Amino acid sequence: MSDHETAAPVRFDTKIAVLLREDLQTWQRLNVTAFLVSGLGTEAPEVIGEPYQDADGTAYLRMFRQPVLVFEGTKETLTAAHAKALARSLPRAVFTSDLFATGNDADNRAAVRAVRGDDLDIVGLAVYGPRNVVDKVIKGARMHP
Repeated sequence: MSDHETAAPVRFDTKIAVLLREDLQTWQRLNVTAFLVSGLGTEAPEVIGEPYQDADGTAYLRMFRQPVLVFEGTKETLTAAHAKALARSLPRAVFTSDLFATGNDADNRAAVRAVRGDDLDIVGLAVYGPRNVVDKVIKGARMHP
């Protein structure tokens, strides 16, 4: 089989999921998703595949080895998912509404640190773990349109 022929689809035992609050504007959804997934590879390096290279030998950065599934839900769905992710000790990244008003990493971290976990106004959450556990965490969310 040549490199560009496809074999049977790979079914991963793990899942990378991003859950976005349904009331975000398009630019916010894209921004939040990018920020959230950037954290997963640092905490769970096994999610990162090998480097890419084109036929000319130009090298490209490593990326996730599996799809990132994006979901949306209500504020309540995100709050519940956050609690479940914490209870299951899953690797997670969080984006709160306060981060839209900051402009750098130090201010971002300070904005999250200033609010108790139960009181965070979560607009985005990324989680990684066993597929069935992640499914339970994001229960009630729907695939992003």
